[in-house]
Amino acid sequence: MSLDTPEELAGLRAAGGVVRKMLQAMKQAVRPGTTTAELDEIGASVMRQHEARSAPALVYQFPGVCCISINDEVVHGIPGSRRVQNGDLVKLDVTVEKDGFMADAAITVPAGAVSETSHRLTACAQSAFEKALQIARTGVLVSEIGRTVEREVRRWGFSVIRALGGHGIGRTIHEQPLAETRGMIDC
Repeated sequence: MSLDTPEELAGLRAAGGVVRKMLQAMKQAVRPGTTTAELDEIGASVMRQHEARSAPALVYQFPGVCCISINDEVVHGIPGSRRVQNGDLVKLDVTVEKDGFMADAAITVPAGAVSETSHRLTACAQSAFEKALQIARTGVLVSEIGRTVEREVRRWGFSVIRALGGHGIGRTIHEQPLAETRGMIDC
């Protein structure tokens, strides 16, 4: 990551605060019948309120404000007319630029009554995140964080998607450290 000063960290936190507010507003709107375009517009509205911009649109000319994926669409879904159905898992992936700083986060939200497997999958993801957060500190290798995530995911009986990897963020979307991938980078 390219941030060195307390002022830069404050800028990153401000961008992260917009991401948090966007995800909260969008999460509340996830329900059967809602379109992914409607969810995207909710995110766009929050972004505008906080004078932030869509980083994927700025950097990659992404056609939406947020990436919204449903069920087996892993990430980077383009918002549109698709309606959320009862039992869907909806992935909300938000990356913003605010005052020269970028921040991103993604969450998975169950829509309506989801299957037991879907409940387990979301609980597994949360548990893996919490395990990784416990060890993520200066001096800890990114590979160790990845191993921690993978161990927890396997403990739950699931597997990680090796074609995607994590990345640093700060002044641009994809900064060091970049996790090893097979030619794909998560944004």
